[in-house]
Amino acid sequence: MSTSKGKHKGELAVREELELHEPSLYKVLLHNDDYTSMDFVILVLEHVFRKSMPEATKIMLNVHQQGVGVAGVYTREICETKIVVVREMASKNEFPLRCTMEKI
Repeated sequence: MSTSKGKHKGELAVREELELHEPSLYKVLLHNDDYTSMDFVILVLEHVFRKSMPEATKIMLNVHQQGVGVAGVYTREICETKIVVVREMASKNEFPLRCTMEKI
């Protein structure tokens, strides 16, 4: 009896199937505060999240009126990168804008 695993005529080839999954998605959230200007929030939405002026204005109003607004939906790594960029922009401009992510 041979223990070698060579392919011989008549042997069944076993194929390992890999399951591919879509990456998890996360929402980037902007949170309202009493100090960050509405204009700055719109600027962040336009530059970091590539929103049009009307869309950025709508999201900013959600942040202002509801306390939080969804800036975008991305994979985890992209969310983390955008959050770092927002925090750096806010810090440079001396705003306490809070930006977080939440799994969908």
